[in-house]
Amino acid sequence: MLNYLFLFLAIVLETAGTTLLKMSDQFTKVLPSIFSLVCYVGSLYLLSLCLRTVPIGIAYATWSALGIALITISGIFFFKQTPDLPAVIGLVLIAIGVAVLNLFSKMDVH
Repeated sequence: MLNYLFLFLAIVLETAGTTLLKMSDQFTKVLPSIFSLVCYVGSLYLLSLCLRTVPIGIAYATWSALGIALITISGIFFFKQTPDLPAVIGLVLIAIGVAVLNLFSKMDVH
């Protein structure tokens, strides 16, 4: 279960890094640029810890889905970006796909 905590924290850091990347204005603002890179490095480290026991396909699918959902929420709050109906439907379908993968897949780490 600790490895899923590592995965969740990796996703949160990656989302923070992406949000800060947008705030950095193509790396022209120093602090958001530095913090973005720190978040990405921390995220990859935590992902590497998670991959000790979580299959890479499940980890990456979860990473992608939660990252997309969290970055959409970040876009709403920080950048006033409003998802339209197709975006919401797409997010729901992605979440359903990852839930099926996590609940029913028999993938194992070798």
